[in-house]
Amino acid sequence: MRSSGLKRVEEAMEGLIFASRWLQAPLYLGLIVTQLLYVYKFMVELVHLAQHTHESPEAVFLVTVLGLIDVTMVANLLTTVIMGGYVTFVSKLDVGDHPDKPDWLSHIDPGSIKVKLASSLIGISSIHLLKSFIELASPDARVSATATSTLGWQIAVHATFVVSTLLLAATEYIMMRRNALGAASHASAPAAAEPTD
Repeated sequence: MRSSGLKRVEEAMEGLIFASRWLQAPLYLGLIVTQLLYVYKFMVELVHLAQHTHESPEAVFLVTVLGLIDVTMVANLLTTVIMGGYVTFVSKLDVGDHPDKPDWLSHIDPGSIKVKLASSLIGISSIHLLKSFIELASPDARVSATATSTLGWQIAVHATFVVSTLLLAATEYIMMRRNALGAASHASAPAAAEPTD
């Protein structure tokens, strides 16, 4: 009788823990709102760029375009986190055979999400680094010790992102290979001989 009561408590606790994944749903909704804000920011910058195209120097124009690319890459990163995180930690997306369903969505896992995020961060960091190079290379730029130091730190951070992403990708590859080898050896193992009378 007592074990039956403990079993009910255990089942209720496990049900609560499993249901707690829905606490993350508002976080993903918040990220969708953040995406809307990025769309607004993109449109404001695009209108500003269109209004001042004829009077902007080429370097300023290019930096503004890089800013638009940066906003787009952050939006891509948000989409990856929203869709991948929701599917991995909350619930499956029931979109059936929708033609626009991303291929990676069917085989997403926490490891591949980390690699995708790290790759996106490299892209965003590259844009910021390129913007800094262009701003320093412009004819009216004042190359100060602070600007040089900032650029050095940006290069260091970018290099850290690159090394971290390579390590994450290598780790993910090793884990996938180990799992594949384990599954193959398990499938090819001979069935245990049945005892004879």
